[in-house]
Amino acid sequence: MEALQPSDPRQVGRYRMAGRLGAGGMGQVYLGHSPSGRLVAVKVVRPELAQDPGFRRRFAREVSAARKVTGFFTAALVDADPDSPNPWLATAYVPGMALDEAVASHGPWPVKSVRVLGAGLAEALEAIHAAGLVHRDLKPSNVLIAPDGPRVVDFGISVALEATALTRTGMIVGTPGFMAPEQLTGKPVTPATDVFALGAVLTYTATGIGPFGTGSAQMLNFRIAYEEPDLGHLPSHGLEIIARCLAKDPELRPSVTALIEELAVVRTENDPLTEVTAPARNATWLPTPLVDALPTATAVLTSAPPAVPPQPAPKPATRPAIPVTSPRSHRLATTPFWAAIVTLTLAMLLPPYVWTGSVLAATDDAGAWLLIAPAMLGIGSSVTAIAVTRRHLGLAWRHWARALHIVASVIGTAVCVLALFNGMSQGGLGVVGSGGYTYAAACTMLIYGAFRFPSPKSEP
Repeated sequence: MEALQPSDPRQVGRYRMAGRLGAGGMGQVYLGHSPSGRLVAVKVVRPELAQDPGFRRRFAREVSAARKVTGFFTAALVDADPDSPNPWLATAYVPGMALDEAVASHGPWPVKSVRVLGAGLAEALEAIHAAGLVHRDLKPSNVLIAPDGPRVVDFGISVALEATALTRTGMIVGTPGFMAPEQLTGKPVTPATDVFALGAVLTYTATGIGPFGTGSAQMLNFRIAYEEPDLGHLPSHGLEIIARCLAKDPELRPSVTALIEELAVVRTENDPLTEVTAPARNATWLPTPLVDALPTATAVLTSAPPAVPPQPAPKPATRPAIPVTSPRSHRLATTPFWAAIVTLTLAMLLPPYVWTGSVLAATDDAGAWLLIAPAMLGIGSSVTAIAVTRRHLGLAWRHWARALHIVASVIGTAVCVLALFNGMSQGGLGVVGSGGYTYAAACTMLIYGAFRFPSPKSEP
């Protein structure tokens, strides 16, 4: 938790502010407490959104629907004022740890813990959907881990916020890597959208990385829309349902009710066919390193003097690691392509044969084009390879560029071998000119360049 800034409110409604908990797409989140000492998380809408009448209407409608959500695994909405100059809402404060922080600090979870987490999140989604809402932004940072189970937060505002973003900026509300394909393609958003996000969250919890890897938002969105998830790091037994949650077609995804029924039992690691009842909702369901790291409500209430609003234990902010590629590594990756371009250009300027009167001469236009055409193809494929490598385009583009380069290498090498064989068969090595030998070196560069394309498994 961070200290209040001079510009932050000291009181919102009847709740006194104690500190900053974080910020989201809607606005700033504060820790507050009621006159009786009850802890709440207060979300205050950003000023630019508060000035939008359309957002205010949608926000009031979503707050009214969110009041109906009463699931055990949700942070219940306890108060709100959508008509305030700065609209706000307050939810029950959960003295827990965000899932992304828990995984980053203590590592991936075992199968049993992931299944219990999945069952709790499915119950939370069931309660949200029963109230006529779709979360739309289920992600690790919106899941709080407490000893007695997970809590889903920030539900009931995504519809209002997304509609405002679409009309104001043309952007979609959501988190890259945890959005469903229909959110990216503009198709209708349904409860199945949250099931897809749940599958991505469970994959992250079990492996420490999302099912579509990491990288820029554009790369992640492309993979979600057009590529299959990478589930190779998941345990071989116990989490098979995740693959069905991540189906591209919403109709093929299981319902939250089916998820609850399947995840309510836990398969043992030694015998995948043996099923045991899930543990009680206490800290025993969590990975051992995480149990002692969780804050408690008692610690939050007693950590501050009586005259000071209660404060939770400080929560370190975590940021996803951003892969950085040095300029030197870029130069090393594109060196063979630049070498191929220079060598091919030189080969086209030098005579491929020595004039003997009995063999093809460089002045023969038809014969010259037999070498010039594949040389130009090789130059084009090398230029494409350099552009794709430097611009960090998606894997589909890299596969396409590599295929083009391989075709150019095969054609160029075949033409080179035939030309050299023809020349040497008629007049020996002396018939072949400097251009022919330079062309042979260029083909070697093309072949070497084909192996310098990054492998899909080495994607950041």
